[in-house]
Amino acid sequence: MTGLRPSATRRWDFAVGRLPWWRRWTPPQLFVASFALLIALGTLGFQTLPGLYTGTPFTWEESLFTATSAVCVTGLVVVDPATRLTLFGQGFLLLQIQLGGLGMITFTSLIIVAMGGRLSLRNQSLTGADGATWVEPRQLVMDVVRFTFAIELIGAMFLFAIWIPRMGWQAALWPAIFHSVSAFCNAGFSTFSDSMMGFQQSPATLAVIMALIVAGGLGFLTMHEMDPFQATTYRRRMSLQTRLILLTTVALILSGWLAFALLEWNHVLKDLPPTDRLMNALFLSVTARTAGFNSVDYAQAADSSNFLTILLMMIGGSPGSTAGGIKTTTFAVLGLLAWSRLRGHETPHLFGRSLREDNTDRAAGLFVIAFGIVTVGILLLSFTERNTHFGGFLDRMFEAVSAFNTVGVSTGLSPRLSSAGRAIIIVLMFVGRVGPLSFAAALARPIRAGARFRYAYEDVMVG
Repeated sequence: MTGLRPSATRRWDFAVGRLPWWRRWTPPQLFVASFALLIALGTLGFQTLPGLYTGTPFTWEESLFTATSAVCVTGLVVVDPATRLTLFGQGFLLLQIQLGGLGMITFTSLIIVAMGGRLSLRNQSLTGADGATWVEPRQLVMDVVRFTFAIELIGAMFLFAIWIPRMGWQAALWPAIFHSVSAFCNAGFSTFSDSMMGFQQSPATLAVIMALIVAGGLGFLTMHEMDPFQATTYRRRMSLQTRLILLTTVALILSGWLAFALLEWNHVLKDLPPTDRLMNALFLSVTARTAGFNSVDYAQAADSSNFLTILLMMIGGSPGSTAGGIKTTTFAVLGLLAWSRLRGHETPHLFGRSLREDNTDRAAGLFVIAFGIVTVGILLLSFTERNTHFGGFLDRMFEAVSAFNTVGVSTGLSPRLSSAGRAIIIVLMFVGRVGPLSFAAALARPIRAGARFRYAYEDVMVG
């Protein structure tokens, strides 16, 4: 066991002490702080900006909850933004959704590039450019902006065209823009009080919303690899990560579609024509993993369907996307690890490639930490809401899982939460958005250079 000598420790402390305060922060600390700052600004804006409300302004508690839900692109609400906010107020809410969806770190990188600077290794670690697929940082930032606004514009145009016959062009314009951004950012906020329930028999609307949700949940690096206009001189094949993401996403959507159709065909979907039943079952599968829109009332759905929704919410979307959850790659890696152990293989593999041990270790660690946080959240919420005469234990579990995985669907408990319950949901949304590993790393003290060591190994019986 070795560490730094006292003289080396003093030199390290002196060197760090001479740095500006913002350079003493680790990348996870900067990442977490950027979201906290954006939430604080959003809360302050709801309290101070004029012209946001149609009636009674938000309280500080409502402002904090709404700002956190918007920045964390969750979609849980304790007040109805469709009736409480003016057009300007909804625009301010949409701005927070857009910033939260893209991530403050992306905008920081964009500013650095715009000023003619070169991203250092420190900045690259913030943007996630050192992942499985390396992308030149300048290109990554431009792709993020280009993909985001191009897809949101296309989505808004489709929704606008679909809604003109129903609403008229003036009334359809703003909802089309709002829902396109909210869907791509996987936020789930709506300018309609009943979300998408009024469009149960509008397959075109549901199809556009689903396409935006899936596009936003795939991840920017995945979209970069799939871009047909992207030069391919630096890559000859699609990376394992992208293929794993696409395979897992398709498998989850199709299996969820079949399961929801079977569970709700003669229940919550029974009054719809067969074609609309299939479309709404597909919508339930797509939106459950992270989006937060609902075309049915979850309070009326079967317990089996709501529990399936909880499982899909825990998985969430893909890395580097606007989605939450433990991510599709984590779920897939854990599945491959279990399958390899059942077959007696030492290393998980797929598509002729083996997975690194640190990938499987990270996936297992993330799952354990996420499961622990959600379990504590459910326990606390069950205690604080024990006098709330609405729903049962499954509703509390549904709410906690939806908050931590930044999904935003609810059985109706959100507006009925006590102040303590709202505080728990706010913490779950924030930790879930920044990621439990990033949050833990932000709280941990940086390891001094040269101070890494390990103890001797000893076996422990497992199983």
